[in-house]
Amino acid sequence: VCCPRRSQPCWRWMRLIASRAGSYPHEVEQADRTMTELLHIVCPHCHTTNRVAAEHLASAPDCGKCHQPLFTGHPLALDAASFERHIGRSQVPVLVDFWAPWCGPCRMMAPAFEHAAGLLEPHVRLAKVNTEDEQQLAARFNIRSIPTLALFVNGREVARQAGAFPSAQDIVGWVRSHL
Repeated sequence: VCCPRRSQPCWRWMRLIASRAGSYPHEVEQADRTMTELLHIVCPHCHTTNRVAAEHLASAPDCGKCHQPLFTGHPLALDAASFERHIGRSQVPVLVDFWAPWCGPCRMMAPAFEHAAGLLEPHVRLAKVNTEDEQQLAARFNIRSIPTLALFVNGREVARQAGAFPSAQDIVGWVRSHL
């Protein structure tokens, strides 16, 4: 609406919008729809935020900066800085495994978590945080037992599970039940 007194937009306003979109008013809705379907995806290699159309997620998109694949089918190893970037900027849900190298159940679950990454990507990003190296991050999220899986959607934790899952299908089922 170009004027608070009008309940409908005027043609002058629509022409301005259309000129910016490079089309006419009847095509503006289509351009707006395309813009809203872009997702922010953080590159696992250079940690640059990329905009990717939702319908292109399955077609193996590459990073615009480093030209590496945005989805590798493997979990990412995150430190505190990359954790903040991936959780805070990515519009794809992120499943984080808080683990430690000395933990037997963590080592037992690692192959299942690796396989789950191949099954869930590109719709869910899987990552690992070594709680021995990132103790402040583990304390900030109140990690009391390991392994602990935490699912983040749009920067917020939506689900948490302490303990190891025996198979990749159990991990996938748990994630899908919380999305």
